[in-house]
Amino acid sequence: MLSTRKTLTTFAAAFAAFSATTYAATELTIATVNNGHMIEMQKLSKEFEKENPDIKLNWVTLEEGVLRQRVTTDIATKGGQFDVMTIGMYETPIWGEKGWLKEVETDTAYDVDDLLPAMRAGLSYGGKLYAVPFYGESSMVMYRKDLVAKAGMTVPDRATWGHIRDVAAAIHDPDNGVYGICLRGKPGWGDNAAYITTMANSFGARWFDEDWKPQLNSPEWNHAVSFYVDLLSTYGPPGSSSNSFNEILALFNEGKCGMWIDATIAASFISDPKQSKVADKVAFAQAPVAVTDRGANWLWAWALAVPAATKNTEEAQKFITWATSKDYINLVAKENGWANVPTGTRQSTYDNPNFREAAVFAEAELTAINSADPANSTLKPTPYVGVQFAAIPEFQAIGIAAGQQFTSALAGKVSVEQALKNANKSADREMRKSGYYK
Repeated sequence: MLSTRKTLTTFAAAFAAFSATTYAATELTIATVNNGHMIEMQKLSKEFEKENPDIKLNWVTLEEGVLRQRVTTDIATKGGQFDVMTIGMYETPIWGEKGWLKEVETDTAYDVDDLLPAMRAGLSYGGKLYAVPFYGESSMVMYRKDLVAKAGMTVPDRATWGHIRDVAAAIHDPDNGVYGICLRGKPGWGDNAAYITTMANSFGARWFDEDWKPQLNSPEWNHAVSFYVDLLSTYGPPGSSSNSFNEILALFNEGKCGMWIDATIAASFISDPKQSKVADKVAFAQAPVAVTDRGANWLWAWALAVPAATKNTEEAQKFITWATSKDYINLVAKENGWANVPTGTRQSTYDNPNFREAAVFAEAELTAINSADPANSTLKPTPYVGVQFAAIPEFQAIGIAAGQQFTSALAGKVSVEQALKNANKSADREMRKSGYYK
């Protein structure tokens, strides 16, 4: 009898172990960027796992430039390393056309028509949605209204770049740890190259002419990059050539930046008293202009997509629609307050009186997003679409190379003229190689 009981116990344990292995949860590996909203998504995704106990989430969180490199390599080689990828408006239509992404499937509850038109269009190809926006953004001026008022200055919407320089000079106080302006200097097609492109657009520059010939050695590019280098070298913080979004965010929140021109999504962080020492002293204005307002502020979305190589399509689709739903936005509001929800994606967020009351930046952000026009972003005609990038596969390599040259010029390693000459030569080589011209 004892032997029989022991045998049954052993059998039960073995069966339980067998069941556990045969009913293991589907594991989704998600590649994402190390921005504040994405980190919060990881924390709140425990709610998704509770609702879906058969799905386990495995996170790979990377710095922006590294993320772009990793996901591009994986999807181009059909590596299948990731089930969900965080990508943007540059990659989505290109990869959708190549068949590298699964079309996003949504139900009535998701309310795809609530997505802002600019975001939906930028994440589609051929009328089909290939990624869903987790948060969307344009770019705008964020500034210390106390410092500007003390200096007897103002920061109007669409100020000229000359006026921005005058304000930076007036509020620059390095002896007391305050710098007139903070701008991206870290190399990358989505880092300094993205920011500098919006400035160059407003100076009348363009990446390519109508025959796809690179235009980086034009007077307009020279004027813009020279202005950028001089402005940041004179009134920016030390080590600007290493600064990207997160580094400048930390500086601004510590009260060390008088002005910052960057992604509108930063507004929710710098106006949050839990994160920012100057939360009650910030104000916002539309991006500066020079000879034109075309392309003066970018358009972007960090979005979630499902690569075609995944073996877990259904589960991945379930996760990306959960993380970009109205319910998720309400969850963030419940946990962290309406001022901290991911923005730039849904009209219903901006229509919500609770959000409008909590988010002092809401109107400025939506105005910036709605004013960006990827199809008409330069003064002179071009064959490409995109504000802070040209939506062609070759641009990633071209933008990376140009960004490195911009950083070298900012660091004083080469002249602006030489940096632009080098960048143009690199772009020309890439375009010839791809057969745009001989």
